[in-house]
Amino acid sequence: MKYYFNKKITGSFEEAIQRVTSALNKEGFGLLTEIDITATLKKKLGVDFYNYKILGACNPSFAYNALLAEDKIGTMLPCNIIVQEKKPGKVEVSAINPAASMKLILNKDLHRIATEVKDKLKKVIKEL
Repeated sequence: MKYYFNKKITGSFEEAIQRVTSALNKEGFGLLTEIDITATLKKKLGVDFYNYKILGACNPSFAYNALLAEDKIGTMLPCNIIVQEKKPGKVEVSAINPAASMKLILNKDLHRIATEVKDKLKKVIKEL
């Protein structure tokens, strides 16, 4: 089982971020975090890196139910989605497969929730 889902799309990097955000909103997710890897690597290491952002997506209902099922699950939240542009106009979007990442946790309630989140994230990626 792959630990992520991905899709390559065309358009600008910022346009891709907007498309991902919009698709997430349609599935009940909001963004908790946005980490600009490009800017961070430039600031901390002085290196140039291609456009790369990590978006921390959260669906409050699923997060709440996951926390009720497993109190340490916060170590694996939020659901990360990466948007990267190695060549201008060629953007790849990848999302975590929560069902794969939760396999190590022996909790059937959590597996059920992870499967539901997986289905929603797959739909987000497919609709881009």
